Amino acid sequence: MNHVDNRQNGFTLIELMLAMAFVATLLLAIAMIIVQIGGIYNKGITFTDVNRAGSSIASELQRSINESTPFNIKSGIGSLYIQTDWGGRLCTNKYSYIWNYGKALQVPANPNRNAYSDGSDTQIRFVKALDPTNSYCTPATAGKIDKSNAIELLDSGQHDLVIHSFKISSDASAADGSTGQQLYSVSFTIGTNDPTALNTNVSTGEVTCKLPGDINSNPLYCSVSQFILTARAGNATE
Repeated sequence: MNHVDNRQNGFTLIELMLAMAFVATLLLAIAMIIVQIGGIYNKGITFTDVNRAGSSIASELQRSINESTPFNIKSGIGSLYIQTDWGGRLCTNKYSYIWNYGKALQVPANPNRNAYSDGSDTQIRFVKALDPTNSYCTPATAGKIDKSNAIELLDSGQHDLVIHSFKISSDASAADGSTGQQLYSVSFTIGTNDPTALNTNVSTGEVTCKLPGDINSNPLYCSVSQFILTARAGNATE
């Protein structure tokens, strides 16, 4: 008589559980790697956008000042540099630059910030306008900006990029008496504008991203960079 063995080979319950645990661990590790890669990518994109925008504005300012005649930036009558807590203006005898700081754009309908004359809701971030008479920096004519004569140089993009600070300086020692040329130093800070992810130094006004681990910090989507440049006005031939 033949004996038929009906037993079938297969996994035991313990072997099946171990296999499932291994697969779950592997999937979790893959998911964590994907999240980390995504975080690094997003952080890199944010940093790149900030630096690309800052470099573009720095190049624009340097070129414009180099091609202009010397201009007065000292406070008082005749100054072509207006600086306020909310933004500012700089007139270079050909082009004028008008900007609002990030904190000014955070306040809805802020009456103190630079705005367009047509009453539109379009926010001014950092615009360039053809202005050979320096009208935007002359007290008698300074006012709202003609939108048709302005070019926005700072695209907010997906990261809401803004100017956080701006300063231009020069002194008597930077002037060349023989050529009439004048040296200017410009520094500005540009970055993202999420107020919950930023720290502002009350005494200096310096804006920085909160450190990882701080409450509401967002290192993946917060980036602030400072740009410094020098330019010499008076190179252009009239």
